[in-house]
Amino acid sequence: MLYAQNVPERALRIYAKDYQHGHAEPRHQHACAQLIQAVQGVIRVSTAQGLWVIPPGRGVWVPAFTEHSLKMRGAVKLRTLFVDPLARADLAADCRVISISPLLRELILSGLEVAPDYLPGGREERLMELILDELRELPIIPLNLPMPESECLLTLCGEVHRSLAAPWDLALAASRLGVSTRTLSRQFQRETGLSFIEWLRRKRLLESLEALAMGHNIVDVALLVGYDSPSAYSSMFRRHLGVSPSEYLGL
Repeated sequence: MLYAQNVPERALRIYAKDYQHGHAEPRHQHACAQLIQAVQGVIRVSTAQGLWVIPPGRGVWVPAFTEHSLKMRGAVKLRTLFVDPLARADLAADCRVISISPLLRELILSGLEVAPDYLPGGREERLMELILDELRELPIIPLNLPMPESECLLTLCGEVHRSLAAPWDLALAASRLGVSTRTLSRQFQRETGLSFIEWLRRKRLLESLEALAMGHNIVDVALLVGYDSPSAYSSMFRRHLGVSPSEYLGL
């Protein structure tokens, strides 16, 4: 595994790789920080803290020595930036999904042409330094799914995953655990930082992104993840990603 023990020779190294649908990278870690960018397809990144899903045009920041695994949905084109964690003092210390700006996208494309042993003081170093500066300014997108720690809530989350199209609400979830809605609400907020309903919305959004990447049409995806109509699904989608599902797909 690249950079499992050491950091790149220079502060930044950029790779490009393509994957077929369903390919998986088992749990591993790197001695350097990592930005994983999805150019095409959807990438699922799992850590002990939760799940992050990367649609095209987004990326996930993974700090150094964070164990993570990858799962590819659809045909994936991936860009990976390996970053010396000391390259900037204020690099993020936690996983997060970020929006890739048009400027950063073009800088990464140019950076792919830079040799790993580029000379200091030249254009190549200035290009890489600009990329490092851009990494400090990227907006965070709520495309992560934090998982609870307690066995009872993990069991509930597993049941939601297996029957995502069911008419889930706080009352139904509480009844499955045999507790009050107030008890469930407090415990879920405490363990995940989200209300159950917000967690459910994110779960449905992330699952729908993977389904769209696999070529399912919007109507089927809406029903698959538990929405009564494509319009209700599109409204949720737009609130989270700023575009409709059809705009996201380029239709």
